[in-house]
Amino acid sequence: MNPSDVIMYGIPNCDTIKKARHWLSEQQINYQFHDYRKDGLSRDLLEQFEAQLGWQALLNKRGTTYRKLPDEQKNALDKESAITLMLEQPAMIKRPLLARDGQYLLGFKDTSYTEFFSEN
Repeated sequence: MNPSDVIMYGIPNCDTIKKARHWLSEQQINYQFHDYRKDGLSRDLLEQFEAQLGWQALLNKRGTTYRKLPDEQKNALDKESAITLMLEQPAMIKRPLLARDGQYLLGFKDTSYTEFFSEN
């Protein structure tokens, strides 16, 4: 598998990203890492993620960045405002986000990664 076939999106210092990267290394799966902060994130790419996963799934409500939002802003969230927030603050995107052959996987569990890579 070429490194360009698998892309992991996220922020490198995230503990879940570290676990996912370790799993990929153990399985000898080559991948490209896309750091939202260094490499950026376009609206088009985020909208592709949203189209397949939904903005509610993409939005990391457990993270500090989200929790610091005023309640009024949280309560008024819709697709457009959530996309705008995630573009402004990529740390609000649940991670890791793994892309392979036009399919996306959000978060990390070894069982879901095993299943994701066993599909043809």
